[in-house]
Amino acid sequence: MALTIYNTLTRCKETFQPLEPAKVKMYCCGVTVYDYCHLGHARSYIVWDIVRRYLEFSSYQVRYVQNFTDIDDKIINRANAQNISMEKVSQKYIQAYFEDIRRLNVIDASDYPCVTENIAAIHQFIAELERKNYAYAVDGNVYYKIENFLEYGKLSGKHLEDMQAGASGRVNLEDLSGNKKHKPSDFALWKAAKSGEPAWDSPWGMGRPGWHIECSAMIHALLGETIDIHGGGGDLVFPHHENEIAQSEVVTGKPLANYWMHNGMVTVNGEKMSKSLGNFTTIRELLERPIDPMVIRLFVLQAHYRKPLDFTEDAIFSAENAWETLKTGLLFGYQYGEKLAWKETNLNPQSELQNSQIGSFQMAMDDDFNTPGGLAVLFELAKELRREANLLTHQGETASSSNRIVQIWQTLVKLAQVFGLEILSTAETKNEYPILGDAEITTLIQQRQDARQNRNFALSDSIRDRLQSVGIHLIDQPNGETRWYRE
Repeated sequence: MALTIYNTLTRCKETFQPLEPAKVKMYCCGVTVYDYCHLGHARSYIVWDIVRRYLEFSSYQVRYVQNFTDIDDKIINRANAQNISMEKVSQKYIQAYFEDIRRLNVIDASDYPCVTENIAAIHQFIAELERKNYAYAVDGNVYYKIENFLEYGKLSGKHLEDMQAGASGRVNLEDLSGNKKHKPSDFALWKAAKSGEPAWDSPWGMGRPGWHIECSAMIHALLGETIDIHGGGGDLVFPHHENEIAQSEVVTGKPLANYWMHNGMVTVNGEKMSKSLGNFTTIRELLERPIDPMVIRLFVLQAHYRKPLDFTEDAIFSAENAWETLKTGLLFGYQYGEKLAWKETNLNPQSELQNSQIGSFQMAMDDDFNTPGGLAVLFELAKELRREANLLTHQGETASSSNRIVQIWQTLVKLAQVFGLEILSTAETKNEYPILGDAEITTLIQQRQDARQNRNFALSDSIRDRLQSVGIHLIDQPNGETRWYRE
């Protein structure tokens, strides 16, 4: 089955065909760096991380670009409120972004361009729009003539009469009257400088970029005229992505992106997340509860990326239980590999079982990145490993051969990595205990048996406690034999 992607532009699933064989150029709109990232950001960047990981798993070479908006009214307001520079605000929250998002095991993008580093490219883009009569200057401001772009609205399905000045809260208040614009629907490409605000020199006077132009200019500078995939939150379809198309396709005469992908929004107990409702949750607040970062990834993965995702305590509890199941499976090889005498030569087995499970996983993911379907395969593998672990613990043997079990485990590890579901702490793989060899454990168990026969129960209990303190648990059998397993 070929990979199919739901394209917001065409409103249907399409077979994915990259511009260049085995290569993918992908851009995702990044954060405006004036505050800590919240649950909506977590969902969005986990989604694009998984899209990227699956493309790489499918043997594509991916160049993934994600910008930082480091000049914006919100950043300026935060800087003024704290009496510090705009640069200090943006750098603080860029660093916070990396701290938070890396804890969620999101791979760094190939490039992280900032708006303030691309002012010259933005000037060139605006100048070309002006030359083609799609932009006009008024008192140091430059606006885009929407009525000249006849395809405006093709992404969102909106028409010019649907547009509202001030959409998304990013249009200057002084523009709402339309006094400076030819039409109220025209949007700012360049904003004339205000007193006390950061500004750059330009052909139109001192000022700063509008919001939409930044992505068009940076995509063009880093990825070229047309890219394969443009991603972002569903709230960006209009006006941001619609305006990107209007700008870019006038300048280049080519499609900006062949596939437009948008993730669904996050609600909290069925309500929109907002500070006024008191349900606004940042990534770091969630992780400091504490919650394992893998639980958050699982919470995101359990819904299809285009669907709404409701954050509730029950949903997080469910994701925690799900992670415990997967984690048990992922730890299986570390805990039981020595007992099953796995050998180095068995580390990359190929089998019908492995190919079948990977095939089922790919079938789900090829259907517009159906992560719930992919997760079902992972849980099937993890539950089989749990059954084998129980048999090994309580009966001292497994139902399957050692070779089959290693195939199950390594298939699980391989597929879980596509979802970024990994045991991140080496302490977990080592069970946070000093490692005792099987021979040492056997000797201590024998010493305990001898102590029990001699009715030296204090020594017997001491040996049990000692083994338990390093993660070795004992199971006394009715026939007098003692079995053990590592925690």
